[in-house]
Amino acid sequence: MRVIVVGLGIQGNKRRQIAGADVVATVDPLVPGADYRRIEDVRTDRYDAALLCVPDDPKVGLIRYLLNQKKNVLVEKPLISENQSDLEEIAVLVKRQGVVCYTAYNHRFEPHFMRLKEMVSSGVLGKLYRARFFYGNGTARDVRNSRWRDKGAGVLPDLCSHLLDTILFVFGGWPDDLKIWSARRFENKAFDHIICGGTSPIHVELEMSLLSWRNHFVAEVYGENGSAHIDSLCKWGPSTFTLRKRVLPSGRPTEETITLVQPDPTWKLEYEYFKKLCLNEKGSNVENDLLINKTLHILSSEALIPLGTAMKNKINTRRSS
Repeated sequence: MRVIVVGLGIQGNKRRQIAGADVVATVDPLVPGADYRRIEDVRTDRYDAALLCVPDDPKVGLIRYLLNQKKNVLVEKPLISENQSDLEEIAVLVKRQGVVCYTAYNHRFEPHFMRLKEMVSSGVLGKLYRARFFYGNGTARDVRNSRWRDKGAGVLPDLCSHLLDTILFVFGGWPDDLKIWSARRFENKAFDHIICGGTSPIHVELEMSLLSWRNHFVAEVYGENGSAHIDSLCKWGPSTFTLRKRVLPSGRPTEETITLVQPDPTWKLEYEYFKKLCLNEKGSNVENDLLINKTLHILSSEALIPLGTAMKNKINTRRSS
């Protein structure tokens, strides 16, 4: 398969390295050494698919162009838009053109994520009670210094999109009553720490932070028969999966632990998965993007409204005094 890489930032260079000899051209409007400045300048008979590694704003327009050219697309997460109709249009185009549009959530290919999904779907844990997920990195200063990242809901679309996709992968969905529980701006103009959650049908807590100086991921799922735990990702390793089997009526549970110390396998596995989708000429997860986009908009509104209300009350207080 012949691919072009669009965007030569951190993600684009990772994709370029993984795709290797499949890459026939690169596109970036600013980076010296890119083969082209505009995607429209690449002859369409030169490539079969594009790996889009660009900021959020131009994604929809680039995807629309590529799908209309009947090109397969892998786009870095999140695929979001202010207008839900943009993603609905993409979903229609994918079916009409018979091509692949795949939003990359590489954590689905973490070995321990697949183990957690198996523990849940097989019923090993029994009736599920509650789950907690934490995703943190130390990029607050990088985000603040960025030309485009420190705005809006901040960490919410960046890391919550990963967490939403994770619980979609593991549980098939998220609580109907998912709400913002805490939204803070410790160092940035936009939110750099958020906790959200819901309680129906199971209790789920999602915490995301740009203030975790050691990058870290935690997953905990508790059920009537025991619990499953993930500590860290392969790229930040060691990564540990622990299954605890409940002892009745009470007592210390039996415990099975698998620890991985290895390079991050997810990028290569995801690219191979994308190539298989393209070979079969079908496959899209835009329906997931529609769900994630809608939920992120609701959560972003909840996070931002309190600030607006507080500012309004502060102004009114000043006027009355």
